[in-house]
Amino acid sequence: MNKFERKMKYFVLTVASIISVFPLYWMAISATNKSADILAGKMIPGRFALENFRNLVNTYNIGKAMTNSIKYSVLMTLASLIICSLAGYGFEIYHDKVKDKVMSILLLALMVPFVAILIPLFQMMSKLELLNTSLGFMLPTISTPFLIMLFRQNTKAFPYEIVEAARIDGCSELKIFVKFFIPTMKSTFAAAIIITFMNAWNSYLWPKVIMQTDESITMPILVASLKDGYFTDYGMLMLAVLLCTMPTVLFFFFLQKQFAEGIAGSVK
Repeated sequence: MNKFERKMKYFVLTVASIISVFPLYWMAISATNKSADILAGKMIPGRFALENFRNLVNTYNIGKAMTNSIKYSVLMTLASLIICSLAGYGFEIYHDKVKDKVMSILLLALMVPFVAILIPLFQMMSKLELLNTSLGFMLPTISTPFLIMLFRQNTKAFPYEIVEAARIDGCSELKIFVKFFIPTMKSTFAAAIIITFMNAWNSYLWPKVIMQTDESITMPILVASLKDGYFTDYGMLMLAVLLCTMPTVLFFFFLQKQFAEGIAGSVK
């Protein structure tokens, strides 16, 4: 690669980075301005961040929404990790043709849009009296074919000799999973944590359907409710979007290295 090609590469990457970061910059700047300044295209920080925050807190129960989102996301992440990691581990370690067929059926479920099963799911949760509950929020997506496939594919890189040696030493299958598999596959678990947490945090359609009281509102639902049909306070809206976005951004920022390793299927 000559000098000109190297400069062009860095130029294209710089432009792409600016384009990618600009929406976050615009969101953060808009959170400090009032609606008139935002509509006028003001590109520098303003003096209305505290006013926007006071209006948001006084008008909406953002504390409850944030608490619910954190609770649902953490519970969803923990439950999904336990179920999907055990499933992916079992599909590969206890491998046979029947399990391959079952896995193929699970992967076919990725082709079914969630909207297609929304009404049957709601009817099911209603009959089970799980509306406005954490369990009702988690059950439809507590186990996903993608996460099971992720763990199964990465388990292929897990040395089977460790399993055999542990069995000879008298370790139970669960102890092998806890003592050897989990520490070895930390990158895979980190990637699964990020994917599950972000999906649960950003979930809108299913919580909107099943969470029918103000006490069970989540951050995405609250943000959607800020856009009024006649007048929208864009400063308050952008501040709410910023507060809704930051947890996932920080979460990904601190675990991005493990996320890349986990997706690549590396074993440490």
